[in-house]
Amino acid sequence: MSTIQKSFLLSRFSLTILTIATAVHGVQPKLGIASGPMSVSSVGLDESSSNEQGPEQGPKQATCRWEVFINDDLFAVYLADSGGKPIIYPIIGPDEQSMTRHFPMQDDMDGESDDHDHQRSFWFTHGEVNGVDFWMDDNHCGHIVQTSGTASIQDDGDTAVIKTGNDWVDPSGKRLLSDEREFRFFTNNGKRIIECNLVLMATDGDVHFGDTKEGSFGIRVPSTMKVDAGLGGKITNAEGLHDAEAWGKRSNWVDYNGPVDGKLSGITIHYHPSSFAAPCYWHVRNYGLFAANPFGRYHFTGGKKTEGFTVKSGDSIMIRCQTVFYTGAFDREQTISEFEAYSRSN
Repeated sequence: MSTIQKSFLLSRFSLTILTIATAVHGVQPKLGIASGPMSVSSVGLDESSSNEQGPEQGPKQATCRWEVFINDDLFAVYLADSGGKPIIYPIIGPDEQSMTRHFPMQDDMDGESDDHDHQRSFWFTHGEVNGVDFWMDDNHCGHIVQTSGTASIQDDGDTAVIKTGNDWVDPSGKRLLSDEREFRFFTNNGKRIIECNLVLMATDGDVHFGDTKEGSFGIRVPSTMKVDAGLGGKITNAEGLHDAEAWGKRSNWVDYNGPVDGKLSGITIHYHPSSFAAPCYWHVRNYGLFAANPFGRYHFTGGKKTEGFTVKSGDSIMIRCQTVFYTGAFDREQTISEFEAYSRSN
């Protein structure tokens, strides 16, 4: 096993890579920066790392960590494996406030709720994939295993980009599908932004995404921000619905606003109109779950469970979300303008 740590700085953004690499399908994760005058060679694996595995074991997890900084200030940390899936934690807001719940990554935070320990900061999973639950993280559930990854600085130093490849495996280790994820980290008008472009690929036969509320692109907001805390937290969607009324509704965007570390703060998720099943349904709860769900129907609308959606073998679907972290009160007109600008992006 090899452990490599490097830091890179260009313009306002720096990216620190701490990689503990293990063999994955015989592929060495390439972790490097190339932008402007900067170039860095790929970081390979220690030759002593073994990639031998039986078919029942499934792919071996690539363990790595990327830390994104704006100048010397931490913005976000990408973790390849936490609770059986990749997550981003922590995420630090424009005024150094922690923008997602710490639990269960840290379980000693005073005043934090400790429910739903599978809801880890910032993630993408789904509760029914070929009959396997990827939403929870028990032994009977599936896991998402990172198999490759790169990091770079782009846009003249204004954007940090992390790209990964991942396998979705059932409890026996069988791969059901693969995905490719691109995360783009940047700032705009004092706000911190993470864009996620996700391609779900039916690499191993048809893939069925079941009709369940348990999905898919999720954030767990800080305990003080949640509506149920009674501290002023508020949910607002594009149609002007609030709090519990916004749950299970289709919308282009949803905002969650409330106090964090003594500062009024907010999180807006924009669901790009080119994404699968846009505008999607929202599994957003007063207790702090904040999730965009393009696959769920009947929990939200009532009636009978639908057949869900099947990605045919060899096909793929794309999901794109932009998450905006900001300080201050929710501004509806500004949010509409930001969604329109994001909608025009390629």
